[in-house]
Amino acid sequence: MPRGKHQLKVDIPIEQVWSFVSDMNKWAPLVPGYMEHDILNDKQSTWKFKGDLGFVQKTVNLKIDITQWQKPTKVTFNLTGLDDNFKGDGYFEATSVHEKLTKVTGFLNITAKGLKGPMINTVLKSFVPKTTQQLTEAIAEKMNQMETVTN
Repeated sequence: MPRGKHQLKVDIPIEQVWSFVSDMNKWAPLVPGYMEHDILNDKQSTWKFKGDLGFVQKTVNLKIDITQWQKPTKVTFNLTGLDDNFKGDGYFEATSVHEKLTKVTGFLNITAKGLKGPMINTVLKSFVPKTTQQLTEAIAEKMNQMETVTN
């Protein structure tokens, strides 16, 4: 199963990390290759992005279902391909290190199914960890920018 996990620390209190991560409108545009997203309700959204799979660029449409909001530490979700046979899950987790330092973890697991699944999964084994790292770092950078502006 193609999966990626990336951790880093941000000089931001956990409550402010939660405020950012609990609003998909703030971080959906940070997904590498982002094109657009639509919020369907407080637990569902659709995302469209262009994935560079090395040998081909592919537009991917996903439905995101939030399975749990655990304020202030964790958002878990499932994802389903709308045009392609993809399934997966992931989470963002925040752990307070001390008053103004938070460890942020991004995790993503995506598997392609069907006849082309084995071939696509081979490519996803490098794509998913890289995308997870890029998204987690982009979220941290955006939160740091917002923190700098508010101080």
